[in-house]
Amino acid sequence: MNVDVFFLTMGAAMVLAMHAGFAFLEVGTVRKKNQVNALVRVISDFGFSTIAYFFVGFMVAYGINFFAPVAEINVIGGAKNGYEMVHFFFLLTFAAAIPAIISGGITERVKFWPNAMATVLLVGLVYPLYEGMIWGGNFGFQSWLESSFGAQFHDFAGSVVVHAMGGFLALGAVVMLGARHGRYGKDGQTKAILPSNIPFLALGSWILCVGWFGFNVMSAGNAAGASGLVAMNSLLAMVGGLLAALVVGKNDPGFVHNGALAGLVAVCAGSDIMHPLGSLFVGVVAGAVFVVGFEFIQNRLKIDDVLGVIPLHGVCGTWGGIAAGIFGTTAMGGAGGVTFMAQLVGTLVGLAIAIAGGFIVYGALKSTIGIRLSEEEEFMGADLAIHQISANPEEDMAGH
Repeated sequence: MNVDVFFLTMGAAMVLAMHAGFAFLEVGTVRKKNQVNALVRVISDFGFSTIAYFFVGFMVAYGINFFAPVAEINVIGGAKNGYEMVHFFFLLTFAAAIPAIISGGITERVKFWPNAMATVLLVGLVYPLYEGMIWGGNFGFQSWLESSFGAQFHDFAGSVVVHAMGGFLALGAVVMLGARHGRYGKDGQTKAILPSNIPFLALGSWILCVGWFGFNVMSAGNAAGASGLVAMNSLLAMVGGLLAALVVGKNDPGFVHNGALAGLVAVCAGSDIMHPLGSLFVGVVAGAVFVVGFEFIQNRLKIDDVLGVIPLHGVCGTWGGIAAGIFGTTAMGGAGGVTFMAQLVGTLVGLAIAIAGGFIVYGALKSTIGIRLSEEEEFMGADLAIHQISANPEEDMAGH
């Protein structure tokens, strides 16, 4: 058990590091006047998520709390060495990915404290509701799927539980906020808003890619369950995603670096059961879907999802959940234990909870305290409007 505690601590640390990846991906994509705000929101959201998940969310999902003497919480469930506490840490880093994902969609115009309230509600209640249904056995949902469709819903590392949930929670947030000023002209034309720093964007992608191997491999929960198949499948899906996005996105650096993440999002669900060739194909499809989906959502639907989190996490996560029911089957060279219908139904239920949850939470906040910066604050930039300092204060002072 000591080995398992260490194993999961390392996994939690790797996924914690992914939050730096979320931060720098956003910092590089937003305009310079919103870089500080992106950094502060990502790290603050992690803090709010920890409190919400510790006091409410973990109990909602798994029925476990830590309001007992140390002698008792060290051996919860018959485990030793405080395993359940490091298990909490690991799963918290997953839960905190929800507001980190949403952050990329709503950046550059969202109010700070209303967004913090949304984080607490989503990580404390909405996310754990579905997490508990899939990973905690709640409401008999998995048992119903097994009796109805021949298998439980298989989501090894969270294509749907984490990524599709985060991506489609962001849909309600982005729609409720509305587009950034100047994004769409009166004639309906999409106007480019350029990123501030491509190297930071690339750095964010690299940090996420490295941390993802903790996200996927350590989802086994213990050292004995660690699988080289998960590592290889994650690698091939990542490469498939970035190469597909390179081609379909016509060498665009933003698409290439996000394409790698699209492949990783899609492989999470079936990374422990798919054949490596299946994972490569799943990643290729995800990379292409991200590019096409990003342009469709931005230009056709006129939804101003700044980092493209709806196609990246929402759509590619959905693809991953369903793909596990195709490429995880023995007929496709996989390990089996899944059915297409169980994967489809389990995925659609997750999407329904996410879409409803996003519109309800952000809609309620919008109608009560408001969620959007004023036009003047947005023009000034969230850095100065909220934090009273820019990303490069010394340079700014030198210009006066």
